[in-house]
Amino acid sequence: MKNILYVLAIIFLALSFSFTQAQSRKFGLGVIIGEPTGLSAKLWTSNNNALAFGLGWSVQGYRFNGFDPDYNRVTRSHIHVDYLWHSFNAISYSGEFPLFYGIGGRINTGPEYGGTFGVRGVLGIAWLPRSTPLDIFVEVVPTLLLVNSTGFGIDAGIGARFFF
Repeated sequence: MKNILYVLAIIFLALSFSFTQAQSRKFGLGVIIGEPTGLSAKLWTSNNNALAFGLGWSVQGYRFNGFDPDYNRVTRSHIHVDYLWHSFNAISYSGEFPLFYGIGGRINTGPEYGGTFGVRGVLGIAWLPRSTPLDIFVEVVPTLLLVNSTGFGIDAGIGARFFF
């Protein structure tokens, strides 16, 4: 897994020197690591707004397996869509460091979840390096589960996307 991440980082850096600013390109695809871990995509809809998508998986502790004393890892799949607003003036810096916030929804599947739906509130910061097609971000996402289970949770992740 570490080798794959190193190779992806080298490819991103090698390609980044020959392209223009990330925001000038409308669609980005990359990875997110955290809760969940998987693919991340972003589609800019205007200069300050974007749709963010995620498709990933999560390993959530262990569950008891019937009468067998062995415990199995509980794995869930995760799909989310968020509408984001970006504030480019929040931090003054020679590069682009927008704060972003938004709202969205997520669906989780797996043996423990059975198709839960939740409402997400997104808060994060991105780095859009000048003259590169990259977006590097950190986000914290409080979630309110509404369907098939109720409760409150927090997702968080760090990721990078390459813009085409």
